[in-house]
Amino acid sequence: MALVSVILITLISASFLGFSYGQLRVGFYSSICPQAEEIVSSVVREAFLVDNNMAAILLRLHFHDCFVNGCDGSILIEGQNAERHAFGHQGVNGFDVIERAKSQLERLCPGVVSCADIVAMAARDSISLSNGPRYQVQMGRRDGRVSNVSSASIMPEVNESIQQLKSKFLQKGLSEKDLVLLSAAHTIGTTACFFMTDRLYNFPTTGSDPSINPRFLPELKSRCPQKGDVNARLPMDHGSPLRFDSQILRNIRDGFAVLQSDAKLYDDKVTRGIIDSYFGILNLVAGPSFEADFVDSIVKMGRLGVNTGSQGEIRRVCRAFN
Repeated sequence: MALVSVILITLISASFLGFSYGQLRVGFYSSICPQAEEIVSSVVREAFLVDNNMAAILLRLHFHDCFVNGCDGSILIEGQNAERHAFGHQGVNGFDVIERAKSQLERLCPGVVSCADIVAMAARDSISLSNGPRYQVQMGRRDGRVSNVSSASIMPEVNESIQQLKSKFLQKGLSEKDLVLLSAAHTIGTTACFFMTDRLYNFPTTGSDPSINPRFLPELKSRCPQKGDVNARLPMDHGSPLRFDSQILRNIRDGFAVLQSDAKLYDDKVTRGIIDSYFGILNLVAGPSFEADFVDSIVKMGRLGVNTGSQGEIRRVCRAFN
C-alpha cells in the first residue's frame, strides 16, 4: 500500500508540474517578469489614446493570429511570403504596437515574454479600454517558427454561407456559440467599403442583400456609394461603434448588420437561437450573460494550437524569427 501511495503521489506531482510548465496559466510571468502585464497595458493604452480604433485593431490581430496556425505570433513575421500578406488578413494591423511592447519587455526581461502572449494581452486590454469585460489572460505561449502566406487560406470570409462559417470554426474546435460570440467582436471597429460592394450592389437577383433592413440600406449606400472609394471605412456596429456591448447582436437580429458574415448568423436556426437568447424578458431573469460568454469564447480561442514548454521560441523581436 505504501508503494502504491508513493507512486500515486509521484504521478499527481508530475501532472501538476506538467501543467505549470507545459500548459497556459494565469500569472505565468508573476515571478519571471512581474511587470509584463503592466507594460503591455501601458503601451496599449497610449496607442488607444492616439487612435481609439486601435482597440478593435488589436482584438482583430489576436483572432487572425490564433485562427491560422494557432496563437503563436506567426502573423507578426515580416517577409514576402509571410502569413501577414495573405488575402484573408487584409487590413490586419497593430504590429507596431506589439513591437513597442516587446521592445520595452526585452529591455526589462530579455528572452522571457513571447510575442504571442503580448498579442493576447493586448486584445484583453483593448476590450477593457472599450468598456468591455475584464478578464485574466492565461499565458505561457511560445512563438512559432513558421509563417507562410498559404496558411491563411482557412480564414473565414465575409461572403461565405453560414454553413461554411460554421464548418471553419468547428474544424478549429470552436462551436456555433463561439462563432456568434467571436463575431460579436465586431461590436468595435470599422470595415472597408471593399467588403460591402457585393452586398450592396451585386447581390444575386436582387441587387442588394434583402436581409438588410430597408431603413438601413440608404445609409450603407451613402457611406459606400457605387464606384466610390473602396478604402473608405464605416463602423461595423451601427449605433455603438466604440463601446464593447451586445448591440452588435441586436443589429444582426434587426437587419442592421454591416458585414454579410454577421447577417448570415441569423440565417441558421442554431446561431439565431444563440443570438435571441441574449434578449427578451427571460434573459433579464435567467438568461445568459453576453459578457461572460464572450470571455469564455475568447479564452478558449486563445488556447488554439499554442506552443508551450520547449516548443517554439521566445523571439527577440516580433517581426522576425531568432
